[in-house]
Amino acid sequence: MRIRIGYCVTIAIVIVLGLGSRAYAAYIPDFVSRHAGDVLWASMIYFGFRLILTNRKKSVSAWFAGLFSLIIECSQLYQADWINGVRATTIGALVLGSGFLPADLVRYAAGILAAYVADRFAAYAAGKNKTR
Repeated sequence: MRIRIGYCVTIAIVIVLGLGSRAYAAYIPDFVSRHAGDVLWASMIYFGFRLILTNRKKSVSAWFAGLFSLIIECSQLYQADWINGVRATTIGALVLGSGFLPADLVRYAAGILAAYVADRFAAYAAGKNKTR
């Protein structure tokens, strides 16, 4: 149960950082403001899969997060009125994005990799040498 609480807290922190990177973009370096939101979004997806799949290997969550991110990004090629209406809402834009950008796939990969490495390091530092 403590592991799940830890992942919930981590997800909350990542969400706050991601929203902050958008809200305070004028106050942070341009490179960070352009890329941080997508990197953090993908990190949140990884930690969400870890929350659900705590008994599976961390690599499984990384693969699922990568596949999920790819599906979301490719779904942005579909531009029907109904889904654009969903994307026009705040939550819809945050979850589904708005337009396909190949660079987003690189950002997502970086976010998932960073989250995976941080997760393995945290498990190691906590004395859980089992890196499941």
